[in-house]
Amino acid sequence: MRFFPTLFALIALASSLHAADDYQLGPDSQPQNVPHGQVRQATFATSKVFPGTTREYFVYVPKQYDPAKPACLMVFFDGGGFMKADGQFRVPVVFDNLIAKKDMPVTIAVAVNPGSIPATLPGAKPRNNRAFEYDSLGDANARFLLDELLPEATKGLNLTSDPAGRAVCGNSSGAIAAFTVAWERPDSFRKVISHIGSYTNIHGGHVYPGLIRKTRPAKPLRVFLQDGSNDLDNLHGNWPLANQDMAASLKFMGYDHTFVLGDGGHSGKHGGAIFPDTLRWLWRDWPKP
Repeated sequence: MRFFPTLFALIALASSLHAADDYQLGPDSQPQNVPHGQVRQATFATSKVFPGTTREYFVYVPKQYDPAKPACLMVFFDGGGFMKADGQFRVPVVFDNLIAKKDMPVTIAVAVNPGSIPATLPGAKPRNNRAFEYDSLGDANARFLLDELLPEATKGLNLTSDPAGRAVCGNSSGAIAAFTVAWERPDSFRKVISHIGSYTNIHGGHVYPGLIRKTRPAKPLRVFLQDGSNDLDNLHGNWPLANQDMAASLKFMGYDHTFVLGDGGHSGKHGGAIFPDTLRWLWRDWPKP
């Protein structure tokens, strides 16, 4: 199986030709005459890691999936947005197209929303648990994913146990959540896609650049970073600077990584526009170790 590396220098050049945040989806993000996978939706409400929470999750299974052959796995945080048919990322559409072209392996996607805690008073709103789950450092989210959600969501599916065939992806706080899962559990996930990542001091994530530099040996991760020069600058930190610091630290330690900086703001427009090429880069040499 062959995959084709992407020249992200050309992507960056193309990005510079856009007006600020004027990114458009390409043909790989549009429905094509290819085999279409199936998506199912369910609710998970029995977490012991995040007790009292309930959340929706989605599972995409490509048409080419063969139960006799282990499939790759990709997990998306803030999953509902990634699975929207008319959204900025359109995971089922892009996966359909790239798997059909053999530009990425047969991959099952599990897209999970952050938890919420139901209101106990009449007229009150549920409490969103997203910042606690996603922006906190440590292994809690990884334990939730590996010990609780994935066994239920992928029951009966044949997934590879090779961590190089397992990826995590997210936007903003979901991006730092994806990085944290791989950082904590490289035995389970070794590929990361981070869009507009919140490597800032929401719940301590600003320590990652220094932590990356001081953690030896380097962890066996492949990391894609995307951000925009007009991303957030607030009391928690400066997103473009934080992402540049992450990229510099990964480079310093010799990680397999790339960083694409556009001119967008805190949205998925840029990440969505380059998402198909990002996946090509991520899976470019699979199943090579």
